[in-house]
Amino acid sequence: MSKQTVLIVEDDPWLAEQQARVLTKSGYKTSISPHAEAAIDAVDDVHPDVIILDMLLTGSTAFALMHELQSYGDTGAIPIILCTNLAGDIKFEDVKPYGVKRILDKTAMQPDDVVAAVRSVL
Repeated sequence: MSKQTVLIVEDDPWLAEQQARVLTKSGYKTSISPHAEAAIDAVDDVHPDVIILDMLLTGSTAFALMHELQSYGDTGAIPIILCTNLAGDIKFEDVKPYGVKRILDKTAMQPDDVVAAVRSVL
């Protein structure tokens, strides 16, 4: 069985690498995209099983990316985990229609929280 793939969409290179390291150590294949435009290409290339998405991206917003993903049947089914400093300001009911399954608070999360969140949505 092939490894499940996690696409990390994060414009902070250090945080993206840390998330990738923890997930790889836990048996997942990872791919990193620094912004929404690169994420669209990566979705087509790597066919992720789950996406970890930062809300405050450079350039196009996370909402634009989520809307784009939801406009296609195949990509609309990919579960999304928001990983953001704005977790306290986001209502789950508002983002659930975009395929969001979990919201992680960057200000309070531990490295293993990312692995637990991925496991919970797969």
